[in-house]
Amino acid sequence: MAAPDIGKLRIDRGNLAPQRRRRIRWWWVIVALVVIGVAVTVLMPHPVQVQTASVVTRYPAQQVTVLTASGYVVAQRKAAVATKGTGRLEELNVQEGSRVKKGDLLARIDDRDVKAQLAAAVANVAVARATIAGAEADQRNSAIELKRSRDLVSKNFVSASALDAAVARDDRAVASTNNARAGLQAAIANANNAKVAVDFTEIRAPFDGVVVTKSANVGDIVTPFSSAVDSKGAVVNMADLSTLEVEADVSESSLSKITIGQPCEILLDALPDARFSGSVSRQVPTVDRAKATVTTKVRFDQLDDRILPDMSAKVSFLSAKVDQAANKPTIAVSTDAVVTRDGKPTVFRLKTEGNKTIAEAVVVTTGATYPDAIEVTSGNLKSGDKLIVKPGDKITNGTPVALTAK
Repeated sequence: MAAPDIGKLRIDRGNLAPQRRRRIRWWWVIVALVVIGVAVTVLMPHPVQVQTASVVTRYPAQQVTVLTASGYVVAQRKAAVATKGTGRLEELNVQEGSRVKKGDLLARIDDRDVKAQLAAAVANVAVARATIAGAEADQRNSAIELKRSRDLVSKNFVSASALDAAVARDDRAVASTNNARAGLQAAIANANNAKVAVDFTEIRAPFDGVVVTKSANVGDIVTPFSSAVDSKGAVVNMADLSTLEVEADVSESSLSKITIGQPCEILLDALPDARFSGSVSRQVPTVDRAKATVTTKVRFDQLDDRILPDMSAKVSFLSAKVDQAANKPTIAVSTDAVVTRDGKPTVFRLKTEGNKTIAEAVVVTTGATYPDAIEVTSGNLKSGDKLIVKPGDKITNGTPVALTAK
């Protein structure tokens, strides 16, 4: 076997050198990217941590508010209108929201039975009158016979016993007349009672007001005993809207701040843009043990057609009366949000640009000062805007910011 030619055995390094050079170049690219990333991270400005406060709407009345309480609008005169009779509802002339006057016919129940009873009672009155007429005729006749008997006795034409009989007949005639007259009074009373029963079938408005709810419909059985099966008690519920007041729950620890006649401002949840003036009318002289509150009733100085019973209300008790004509809303901001930049009052509002939040400088004009805020009379601000509180010198127009976690 021939010996191998060792000279022909060698490693070809020509193909490995380019691969090593390419690997080295990739390492330099990675290192360069890391360096660039670190530089960008270091050189890019970090968002400044800030705290914010909202722009709010304030009213002059808030400056003289000594206490606030919540409650509801309640009609002081209201009624569940029903009938003392029992029967089927045959007529219903109103619905929810109907305005009625005192005495208006709201509804009527079946009245055929009571009208029949009234007719019988009226007939009994006629019978009683006829009975009186007969009794009075008998009485006149007995009186004549008595007089004749006395004349005859005086002349000794008849015995004394005949006179006694005539006297007895006259007494009975008088008694019969009195009994007939008493019977007439009883018949008239029964007729009046039957008439009242007929009136009970007509359900009328007890006062001027508005129908709040309707509890029965035509065909329902109406009875004063509403626990009866499938029967209705009140037909409608009425309220006199001229007697609307706010019943607010005031903590017993704050009663010293409340006086009768004290001016108030009323805000209704259903009418957030309207503020109503009022005054303390009276207080219920008892404390609710469960809530430790006293019900305080506040009357409206002027009622509005939009005010309805059971509306939720908030009452501000004032230390001085506020002119409602001048009680206009103003924009107010936290006093810590206003700083002086370039000699002008300035606030910094949060503004979103893309995926970041920046500070936007807004030049404002300030006005009245409140205990915890200051009025802004001009400036492009609206209620709800978020302003930076105590912006330092680092905060300028366009500075990236981030909210401080609370």
